[in-house]
Amino acid sequence: MNLDFSDDQKYLKEEARKFFKKENTLKATRNTLEDKSFIDQDLWNKVVALGWTGITIPEEYDGLGLGHLELCVLAEEMGKVLAPIPFSSSVYLFTEAINKFASEDIKKEILPKLVTGEIVGTLCVTEDLHAPTEENIVTSSNKGQINGKKIAVPDAKAATHSIVVSKSSTGIDLRLVCHESNGVSINHMDSIDESRGHFSIDFKDVDSKLIGEEGNGWECYQSLIDQAAVLFSFEQIGGAQASLDMALEYAKERYAFGRKIGSFQAIKHKLADMYVSITLAKSNSYYAAWALSTDSSDLPVASATARVSATKAFQFCSKENIQTHGGNGFTWEYDCHLFYRRSKLLSLNLGSLSNWKNRLVTGLEKSNIN
Repeated sequence: MNLDFSDDQKYLKEEARKFFKKENTLKATRNTLEDKSFIDQDLWNKVVALGWTGITIPEEYDGLGLGHLELCVLAEEMGKVLAPIPFSSSVYLFTEAINKFASEDIKKEILPKLVTGEIVGTLCVTEDLHAPTEENIVTSSNKGQINGKKIAVPDAKAATHSIVVSKSSTGIDLRLVCHESNGVSINHMDSIDESRGHFSIDFKDVDSKLIGEEGNGWECYQSLIDQAAVLFSFEQIGGAQASLDMALEYAKERYAFGRKIGSFQAIKHKLADMYVSITLAKSNSYYAAWALSTDSSDLPVASATARVSATKAFQFCSKENIQTHGGNGFTWEYDCHLFYRRSKLLSLNLGSLSNWKNRLVTGLEKSNIN
């Protein structure tokens, strides 16, 4: 079992790092917050031009035909700079749903346009403040028409299409909706991190297309979030690592009582604890990436483990980064608060930490029984 990335994947990671550094992406994130644009369109266009939106799309649909490990290394680098683009919504979730479950006709129609950026997608699941379950989905699909309301939909304003988790007479369905259709209304919702905008979407008699089999949507959705949890864990690792690097750099430069604050034991302990949390998250995420790339039966447990540890690591490191800056890090002049905001946002984007802990426990119980 090899849990390391290949030389080609490491090269992709390095090139992504150089690209985001050249684009000064963290500044772009700050600008996106200030002008409330929710997305840096110029950065997104350049990412599309690099072909990254087609990483896992087969070559027959104009994609690169690569695997999920390439997505993992990109996710980590995007997490380090808090990239204000709809990559995770469109690639981790929407593209993968089309890739895995859509009919051949829909694939031919949608996938090439995802590669070129003509189509940007997102996933609509949540309807209220409770975690979505198979029983509490009330958005309906009847004869192909969607009615209902979804909240906290990421990047919906930038998206041209969405996949809606809805209830039909046969169970839960996944339905493809074009946002230009009659009856679609999108409204902004306030969140802690406006560099990744979230929105509510109202559907009234909106035409849709079935993704996957009728009544099998919930199983498809669970498969999608197991996969996405691995990719988001790498994004969180990237943010946690950037937080540690920022804290370490400040500790080397900031003087107090005639000494660099990095020489004080209390600061050393903070930095050491941050490093330990990141190392643990990396270990779990690397195993989950292996499980994802090999289609292992361990994926549900591995993805939950990665999700829990990466969420904790990013939350912890973003907070300790602010404290290492003496609390000043929450002021607008520093970038520390940007990572704290993103850590909070990512901790909820696929369900809360407690939900993923429950998934982990349930998965471990099943594996012990089997």
